[in-house]
Amino acid sequence: MTTNRIDQKFAQLKDQGKKGFIAYISAGDPNPQATKTLALALEKAGVDILELGLPFSDPLADGIVNQMAAQRALDAGATVRGVLDSIRDLRSESEIPIVLYTYMNPLYTLGFQKFHTEAEEAGVDGLLILDLPPEEDGQSEELKVQTGLRHIRLIAPTTPPDRIRSITANAGGFIYYVSREGVTGERASIAESLPEQVAEIRKTTDLPISVGFGISTPEQAAQVAESADAVVVGSAIVRRIAEHGSSPDLAERITEFVEPLVRAIK
Repeated sequence: MTTNRIDQKFAQLKDQGKKGFIAYISAGDPNPQATKTLALALEKAGVDILELGLPFSDPLADGIVNQMAAQRALDAGATVRGVLDSIRDLRSESEIPIVLYTYMNPLYTLGFQKFHTEAEEAGVDGLLILDLPPEEDGQSEELKVQTGLRHIRLIAPTTPPDRIRSITANAGGFIYYVSREGVTGERASIAESLPEQVAEIRKTTDLPISVGFGISTPEQAAQVAESADAVVVGSAIVRRIAEHGSSPDLAERITEFVEPLVRAIK
């Protein structure tokens, strides 16, 4: 089996002494055809890892911007299999590492094991399952799926030290540190506790630490990159997809916004 693309990318970034940039978009927003176009544009803009939201009707961890993106995608006909088909299509032109950001319900609709197998075959590299606590992995035979997909784990500012250790022990790919309490969305400032929190997580794992939730400007991205191995920007990109979704130059508009963010952390 080939080395996981997420692992390869972070190893490459480490060798180069660079930080990573992770971009989030909702698959199927504003339409299924746009996913590949936007993914290729983001890669060309310097994005290292693509985080694709799997549209779901009840995305509890998401703020209004990403909720609306998921709804637009569902209204445009997005399905689990359709998203996997889009990734297969993208793989004909790109090897960018892909993380699927999802909830348990869409996985169970297809079948937990079946989803893992089909996602890996389509070219997915990791899963970020928002409502699957890491403790559940050992509680159910159905959840003990063995594939090459990396299970990305979330850590919040409120996560106590003992739980941080248990979360990082079962993680793969990278750790996703949520820099703010609450749901996804742009914020005016970065939490002052960020460097200390990232340092605490580093004591428990050798995995790269990515930081997201609320980052929307080059200045914020640069500030976060001082502590983190990678910076995640989602809502700020998704909001611009909403604004320019019907424009023929959508990809160019997104590229114009993302390139300064990438430059800021590189």
